[in-house]
Amino acid sequence: MKKLILFILTLCYLHATPFSVATYNVENLFDLNYDQTEYKEYIPKKGQWDTQIQETKLNNLAQVLNEMNADIVALQEIESQAALDALLQKVPQYQYHHFLKNSKTAVGTAFISKYKLLNPKRVYVTSKSKTIRHIQKVIVLIENKKFHLFNNHWSSKRQPESARIEYALALKKYIDALAHDIDYILLGDFNSNYNEYLSLKQDKKLNDSLGITGINQILNTTLDNEFVLKKNILNHTQKVHYNLWLDLPYNERFSYIYKGHNQTPDNILLSASLFDNQNISYLEESFQVFKPDYLYQNRNIKRWNKNRGYSDHLPIMASFDTKPYVPTKDTLPDYTTGYLYKTKRLDKPLTLKEVMVIYKHDNSAILKQKKSRAIYAFNNAKELNLGEVYDLEVEQIQNYFGLKEIKNFTIVAHKVNTINPSSFYKEANSIDLFDLEQQNEIITNLTGVFKNGYVYFDDKKIKLYAKDKTLLPNNGQNITIMSGHLGYYKSHVQIIIYQKSDFRVN
Repeated sequence: MKKLILFILTLCYLHATPFSVATYNVENLFDLNYDQTEYKEYIPKKGQWDTQIQETKLNNLAQVLNEMNADIVALQEIESQAALDALLQKVPQYQYHHFLKNSKTAVGTAFISKYKLLNPKRVYVTSKSKTIRHIQKVIVLIENKKFHLFNNHWSSKRQPESARIEYALALKKYIDALAHDIDYILLGDFNSNYNEYLSLKQDKKLNDSLGITGINQILNTTLDNEFVLKKNILNHTQKVHYNLWLDLPYNERFSYIYKGHNQTPDNILLSASLFDNQNISYLEESFQVFKPDYLYQNRNIKRWNKNRGYSDHLPIMASFDTKPYVPTKDTLPDYTTGYLYKTKRLDKPLTLKEVMVIYKHDNSAILKQKKSRAIYAFNNAKELNLGEVYDLEVEQIQNYFGLKEIKNFTIVAHKVNTINPSSFYKEANSIDLFDLEQQNEIITNLTGVFKNGYVYFDDKKIKLYAKDKTLLPNNGQNITIMSGHLGYYKSHVQIIIYQKSDFRVN
C-alpha cells in the first residue's frame, strides 16, 4: 500500500504544471474614440491623447507584460475592448482574454491569459452609485484542474470605507456559496491596504464603518485583529483568506507610494483550499512585486505622465502549481529577541532568558539580550525595572506600522545584574541608522542640528519624534542624542525621545 501511495505521489509531481498570476493597475489605458465617459485628459485630441501618445503608452505596458511574463494577468483601468485589443496586438502570447465594464464608468477590468478562460461572469455589487465597478470573475483550466479568479477594482479613497465594504459584501456572498474545496484567488486593486483595519482607525474621513474594513473583517484576512496565517488557515470553519503581502518583510510591502508612505492597494488573497493537498496549490515564497529599475528607482514609481512613464502602481505576482502544497520548513527558533523579528505571531508562548531592561519610560521599556536585538515592550512593562535582568515568557507580539513590539509577557525569573544598561546602547556613528536590523535599539552620541522635525547630520536627516511636542528642541539648536529610541513608522525611520534627558543642547 505504501508503495502504491508513493507511486501516485510521484506521478503527481512528474505531471505538475507551475504557472504565475499577476495583477496590474495600468493607470488609464484609453482608446481613441470619444464616448463621453472619458476623464478630461483622455478625451482624444492632438497633443493630449492621440495616436502617438497612445502608442507610447501601449509600448510601455507591453514592455512590462513581456518582461514580467506572468501566465495570467488581471488588469485594471482599461477603458474598452478596443483599448484592450490594441494592447493585445503588442502581447500576442495572451491568446485568451475577457473585458468587463459598467457602461457609465470611465474604465473597466480585463483578464489576459495563456490558458483558457471559462464561464466569465459579473459579480454584481449592490450600490446606489451609478459608477460602481462590478467584479469580474472567470474560471481557468490548467491540466484539467479548475480554479476561479476574481478581478477587483474597488472604490478609491475619495469615498469612505462603506463604499469598499459594498464590494467586500458582494464578494463574500458569492464565495460563501462556493464549496469549501473550490480553489479561488481574489486579486486586483482593492484600494485597501493589507492592514487597513489599523490605518482606518486613524482616519476620521474614511472611517464611517466603526473601524470595520472590507478587506480585513468582511473578507476575513483577519480574525479578532490577528492576520490569518498559512500555518493555521485550514483550521477555520468559515471562509478565510491569506494575504500574500505577509510573505514579504514589512519594508518591502508596497505597490504604490502616497506622500512618501508605502501603500498596498493591490492585493492577492488566497483561499484556504490553495494550502491543502488537492488541485491547485500556492508555491511558497513566490510572491513578489515586479519593480525593475525602469518602473521603480530611488523611492519613485515611474508613473504615466502625459507622454511617458508606465503607471502609478507596480504589478504584483505569485506562482502556483498543480501539485500538492509544500510549506516552507521552519528552522528551530533560537529563542532570542532576534527570533521575534523572524515570525509574525506566536502560536504558543516562548521563553527569553536573561533579557535586560536597557531603557524605561512610564510603562514601556526597551529590552535586549547580549549578542541579540533590542525589542520594545509597549505599555506593559510596569513591573520591570531599569537595568535589571529577567527571564520572560512572551505570549504575544505585534507589528505596529513596521515596529516590532512585545504585546504580552509574564515574568518567569528576576536575576542579579552587574552591567550598566547604557553599555547596551549603540554608538550612532558605528551603525547605519536607516538599516531596519537596528530598529528598537537605543542609540547615543548622534550630534546634529534640529530643524523642522528633523536632525540634520553628515549630509543626512532623520525624523525626531516625541509624543509630547514640548520635549523637542528649538529650531536651529545643535543637539546630541544621548539615548534615542530608533523607531520605524509607516516606512520611515525615526528617533523617538520620551524625556528631556534623552538629548542635550550643545
